[in-house]
Amino acid sequence: MDAIHSLAERVRNLRPSPTLAIDAKAKALKAGGADVINLSVGEPDFDTPEHIKDAAVRAIRDGFTKYTAVGGIAELKNAIIGKLKSDYGLDYRPEEVMVSTGGKQVLYNIAQAMLDPGDEVILPAPYWVSYPAIVELAGGVVKCLPSDPKKAFALDVGAIGSMITSRTKAIILNSPSNPTGAVYGSDDLTAVAELAMKRNLTIITDDIYDSIRFDDKRPENVASLMPEAKGNTLVVNGVSKTYAMTGWRIGYLAGPEAVVKAATKIQSQSTSNPNAIAQKAALAALTGPQDCVRKMAAVFKERRDFVMARLGAMPGVECVNPNGAFYVFPDLSSYYDMEIDGRKIDGSLALADYLLDKARVAAVPGIAFGDDRFIRFSYAADIKTLKEGMDRLEAALNALKG
Repeated sequence: MDAIHSLAERVRNLRPSPTLAIDAKAKALKAGGADVINLSVGEPDFDTPEHIKDAAVRAIRDGFTKYTAVGGIAELKNAIIGKLKSDYGLDYRPEEVMVSTGGKQVLYNIAQAMLDPGDEVILPAPYWVSYPAIVELAGGVVKCLPSDPKKAFALDVGAIGSMITSRTKAIILNSPSNPTGAVYGSDDLTAVAELAMKRNLTIITDDIYDSIRFDDKRPENVASLMPEAKGNTLVVNGVSKTYAMTGWRIGYLAGPEAVVKAATKIQSQSTSNPNAIAQKAALAALTGPQDCVRKMAAVFKERRDFVMARLGAMPGVECVNPNGAFYVFPDLSSYYDMEIDGRKIDGSLALADYLLDKARVAAVPGIAFGDDRFIRFSYAADIKTLKEGMDRLEAALNALKG
């Protein structure tokens, strides 16, 4: 029997992460000597702050290298509880918190714990590339909710209400958003919270970029704006983006005890506990000085302003000004259906390939996020790199115009 036929159908139908695939291709080209500007990956270019690294070194030297409790060490859970109280005004007990191997595993555990085959999850689009796969691997069905760039990708609460069926289980919100950088308005979040309570839905709020926002507002989510909805809310977060700790792989979940207990049970049969040393590093991140967070966010804002100014000067490019995260998501569809060197640009995938092959700029096609009109560029790079990347992008687009 051919090995491919022995694989489960869910794996045969699973699409690999486009962001990681493009990042890998860009790195392979660079390793081969190509001068590639990689604006594809969602990873801060800053180093992990020293006090966090020092905590990890101490953990190693102290012999903190054994198994821990499956759902995380008590000190880290308490630090997470403290953050959620100080940032959101929300009270949680340790039994309502789980630490995991990154935010992605948190989301995977939630889906496995909550979804039966055929259960529906409403997903505003554009969306982070892994949400659909995580839902589908649990047997769930994704119901996409398109959003309008002319309305800054705001939530359409009325449309959400019309999409709810007897099989609708949850809605996933991500604010600030990957890929758009949009920050949902307080009124819209409150309206979604009211709807969830009325229709008995779970809101999965992915707050991984909550400290990287440029509107001078504190982090907020549906539960902080409407505490009555806390029982309908699962809060997902982590240390990857806020503290430049992507490789440390620490995420966490806060929510009703029954769901957290179920997600922890699933984790006990997959990865067991998250990395012990990384937990100590995350503890230092959450309880240590926070000036590093503010400094990184300020630098991201400067970069956002620079990139937006460059994009605004390019003909045929439209882009919503992002209020958070570190991405721009310009509409480049005016360059579609053009040809160059025998290559037809028939969508975002073809345009992203063209930019990588011809301009040596790596970016992620919008089709991976549910909207083919767009391309995502990360500005998690220094200004010199961003200038070179924008120069190459402008030259490549001008070449398409002829």
